[in-house]
Amino acid sequence: MLALRADRLFDGLSSVALGNPTVVIDEGRILSVSSGGAVPADAEELVMPGATLLPGLIDTHVHLGFDASQDPVSPFLAAGPADLLATMRENAARALSAGITTVRDLGGKGLSTLDLRDAAGNGGVRLPHMLVAGPPITSPDGHCHFMGGVADGEGKIRTAVRALIERGVDVIKMMGTGGSMTPGSDPLHVQFQDREIRAAVEEAHAHGVPVTVHAHARDGIRAAVRAGADGLEHAKFWVADGIEPDPATIDDIARRGVWVCPTMGAVPGSPPPPAAVAKRLALADDLMRDMHRRGVRLVAGTDAGISPAKPHDVLSFGIEEMARAAAMSNAEALRSATSVAADCCGVPAKGRLIAGADADIIAVGGDPLTELGALRAVRAVILNGARVR
Repeated sequence: MLALRADRLFDGLSSVALGNPTVVIDEGRILSVSSGGAVPADAEELVMPGATLLPGLIDTHVHLGFDASQDPVSPFLAAGPADLLATMRENAARALSAGITTVRDLGGKGLSTLDLRDAAGNGGVRLPHMLVAGPPITSPDGHCHFMGGVADGEGKIRTAVRALIERGVDVIKMMGTGGSMTPGSDPLHVQFQDREIRAAVEEAHAHGVPVTVHAHARDGIRAAVRAGADGLEHAKFWVADGIEPDPATIDDIARRGVWVCPTMGAVPGSPPPPAAVAKRLALADDLMRDMHRRGVRLVAGTDAGISPAKPHDVLSFGIEEMARAAAMSNAEALRSATSVAADCCGVPAKGRLIAGADADIIAVGGDPLTELGALRAVRAVILNGARVR
């Protein structure tokens, strides 16, 4: 049994901090949360003056197999199974050290991410909880085809989805449009017809598995929403000459409760993205504010691994960017990476500090409800009720 005490606590749900908190945990679960509560006689006590306790952070969009280099694809393709697993372990451990206790990997080579998830903890290395998609469903020569998830036509797509679910994926990822990091792929190109996306959604839902769709382009976003996708990745409404938000589609996204991960977060001072991407990103703030105002469920996720700007501990910068771009309060931005992210990922026992929840807890110096940069002053990480850091 472990009792944590600090100056304040953000529970992942409310907008105000609890003062003088005591959190008692045992066997990986939170037993109680109280202000000024007594510490059980048989509990180890960890007191952190000046700190804030909050739920372990959740990054809903990472790529553990990418090394966050200028060219992450080449080493990814060249790596053998052992080297790839070593890279993924290192990246996952880096995330955990930054207080990210759950990651959702939305694209890896073959079944490598499933192998890592299933072997997590072996060898004594503590890693975050992992939710994985395996290789994303993509079109022939489409975005990230090198990951091994190529399928076209309704029948082949259904077969591919079933095979991933039988192997145990937590979510189906589908590449609705092209992407910038795949040679020959156009982010404006819609890779699947509505009926093909719908086939993937129907097959996945029949087995209780959600579907999230990578979609940069406006038309790809529309297609994914029409087909019943549960989530959208990026979703910046790209068109040939910039971005073109569609209010009717945004309202439909909000009405249907589709999760939107805008993949925000970059280390300040990092090399800029390609010019075409940078131009569109500069136009995206008004879109983010409009989505938030219309009630779209925005969730934190970074696309970690795809460039030097996005190492696997970049989430704190993504939370700050979410607050700024979408005109969120600090509490709303923190919820996007805790309770809201947990609900998006289908793990409601995470992302909140309440009795009965999983004991994934971090302590940071200062008060992130006042200054989000405090998230980078990590003082303790508790995973499954055990101290990692």
